[in-house]
Amino acid sequence: MGLRAYLVRRLLLLIPTLIGVTLLIFAVTQLFTPIQRASLYIRSEKEASPENLNRIIAKYHLNESVLVQYYYWITEVLHGNLGYSMSKHMPVSEAILSAFPASAELVIFAIPLTVILGIYLGTISAVHRDKPLDHATRFLSIAGWSLPTFWFGLILLALFYDWFPAGRLGAVARNAVFSPAFTRYTGLNILDGLLNAQPWISLDALRHIILPVITLTVVQIALIVRVMRSSMLEALGKGYITAARAKGLNQKEVINKHARRNALIPVITLAGILTAGLLTGVVITETVFSYYGLGYFAAHAAMQLDAPAVLGFALFTGIMYVFANLMVDMMYAYVDPRIRLG
Repeated sequence: MGLRAYLVRRLLLLIPTLIGVTLLIFAVTQLFTPIQRASLYIRSEKEASPENLNRIIAKYHLNESVLVQYYYWITEVLHGNLGYSMSKHMPVSEAILSAFPASAELVIFAIPLTVILGIYLGTISAVHRDKPLDHATRFLSIAGWSLPTFWFGLILLALFYDWFPAGRLGAVARNAVFSPAFTRYTGLNILDGLLNAQPWISLDALRHIILPVITLTVVQIALIVRVMRSSMLEALGKGYITAARAKGLNQKEVINKHARRNALIPVITLAGILTAGLLTGVVITETVFSYYGLGYFAAHAAMQLDAPAVLGFALFTGIMYVFANLMVDMMYAYVDPRIRLG
């Protein structure tokens, strides 16, 4: 099977998977009363009156069969209506879109650092198995994985707050960003500062993102290192590695061209899961550093019993994981062409 046919098949499989995600989220709504389900269709606080909720029940057939309700619900979802968030005082779709750039900005910096360093350290650890470098790498990875995120974040803030403060922006930069003269093209402060020809805003945003990125990288990299080391050790024991060495290939070629490429499959899977997880928010990190993204939004909505916001976040999270798995499948096909034949 060629690469194109493989990708087409994966894209087609995406459709029933997405339908399955929506069915699971919709099934949760069936635990609510019709009045509670009606809150998923309002677009403002004014529409939350009892009279209007009764009208919504009739309009969207919330007292009828499950299939009829699903049809009307998924139609609204496809039009971008996920209900109204009472905790954020705005439609759920707008609340998610406003919080997403903060989480995305963390991912853009944290994931490449985590994956690249994790692969490098895991490779070194496997190549120098049971030697001091291997023991040091394993110790650091276990220590990093064992660190409580909130504790490590607070320690970093206590030590470096004067240079790298909490929040996404300082007061002066925040006022500039939310002024009429500043255009928020993407919601990513570092990029928007450059697009508005105000690099000082980008530098300020970069100064604020360093500590949360370090926190995420230190904690998450441990898992990548351990998986990469294990996968590399397995690859180094294969017959084709012995054959490559017998052909006279040097150690660098054997490691980089043969062993590491074949050891990347489980790492790619893990990287996809980590990316989707970070994109949908990391509650503790965002809270400790006042870097309010999707994780903080979801936690705040849950504490306020904001059902439309929580369900909207759950739907968004499910979709992100589905697309993350699609990207993982594409990377599989690139790294190991044999997978296309499966």
